[in-house]
Amino acid sequence: MLTIYTQHSLLRDQFDPQNPLTPKALEAVQDEAKQYNGRPKDRQFFEERMAEAFAEGRRVLKEDGLGCVVFAHKTTEGWEALLTGLIRGGWTITASWPIATERSARMRARESAALSSSVHLVCRPRPEEAPVGDWGDVLKELPKRVGDWMERLQKEHIRGADLVFACIGPALEIFSRYSHVETADGKEVTLAQYLEKVWEVVGRLALEQVLGTADAQARNGAAGAIEEDARLTALFLWTMQSTNGDDRVVDNGDTNDDDNSDDDDDNEKPVSGSKPKGFSLIFDVARRFAQPLGIHLPEWEGRVIETKKGIVRLLSVSERAEQLFGKEGTRAAADRIELSPEGKVQLSLFPEYEESLAPKIKGRGRYHLKTSGIDITEEALHARREATTLDRVHAAMLLQSSGKTNALRALLKSEQDRGSDFLRLANALSALYPKNSEEKRLLDAMLLAMPR
Repeated sequence: MLTIYTQHSLLRDQFDPQNPLTPKALEAVQDEAKQYNGRPKDRQFFEERMAEAFAEGRRVLKEDGLGCVVFAHKTTEGWEALLTGLIRGGWTITASWPIATERSARMRARESAALSSSVHLVCRPRPEEAPVGDWGDVLKELPKRVGDWMERLQKEHIRGADLVFACIGPALEIFSRYSHVETADGKEVTLAQYLEKVWEVVGRLALEQVLGTADAQARNGAAGAIEEDARLTALFLWTMQSTNGDDRVVDNGDTNDDDNSDDDDDNEKPVSGSKPKGFSLIFDVARRFAQPLGIHLPEWEGRVIETKKGIVRLLSVSERAEQLFGKEGTRAAADRIELSPEGKVQLSLFPEYEESLAPKIKGRGRYHLKTSGIDITEEALHARREATTLDRVHAAMLLQSSGKTNALRALLKSEQDRGSDFLRLANALSALYPKNSEEKRLLDAMLLAMPR
């Protein structure tokens, strides 16, 4: 029966009569290992073929017609390629709706920000006489448009990566309604340049919801804002939220009961050969959010995050025990904290960064981080040696995990005297961590110990 059907003329490849199977030569994919007419099927090929396909759909559709494209991809490059084809094909994207199509229990969705839905892009034909857009006007309209759509999606319980990519439609409506967009000096703005602004707006609006306006507008340590590592962690966890309500919990190894606090020091390090702990995002996604917000990922490598093979992993709290308290562990650090003069508790963190051991830098020159290839000032390097608000929150969580009550109270009292940043960040992270995660349990227990 199969032979009979494949020989039927209507079932053959109309572009290649000798091919009785599904046509592959013209398949619109990005796969450099494949070729078409002697050229690799790279991103340019994909964009051109998609533009041709969308242009044909635009040609046969009535002027008041409607198009819908279903797409699910976690990288910004994938979205840029598809959207470039849509806009080149003569379409205006008017909306985007995430519709649940993926099982939360599938292997791919575990311990990652995998999409829980497929985004349905609603498109309409762009008029042939569409005007040229002004870059300044487009940027002025973008924050309100994205903000309104984020608010609406959150009311529909859309969260995390699903919400991020669902904001693309309304944002692209502003850009794609024009034949093209130009700056004041007449230079054409590319879609990639516009999407950079979209990611920045989404990131700032997310931080504003989580940490407040000052942190959302912060850049390079602006006054009134929490440090970069806290903003990075909050944004990371915000993106990790799940639309379907199922927590993506990672075993962080902090499962010690209070009765076993004597053995806590032995459990502070990850088990050798075990699966890495923490939450993960594709590097492309993490970079696109962090860079416009003035967050430099390489500067936090090994301290808050770990990057391997294109994946950025947020280090678990238990993995940070040694860098926060030193090789002697939580017990020794607790003793130091209890003996510290009032108001000097912060000096007990990062014992390996004592002034006598810190790199000596003369003058107000620059220091080159060989591992990251980044030049930073002496002041910035000194700031990296100091415990940040996030460091102190994590330290309190580790003391809570170890049952070091007196040291925890001393640290919390010191933070209460210092200001409101500690409590503000702790409450924000408690709201962001999955409800069944060990981090949230430790945070909530630590918050209950705050002096009243």
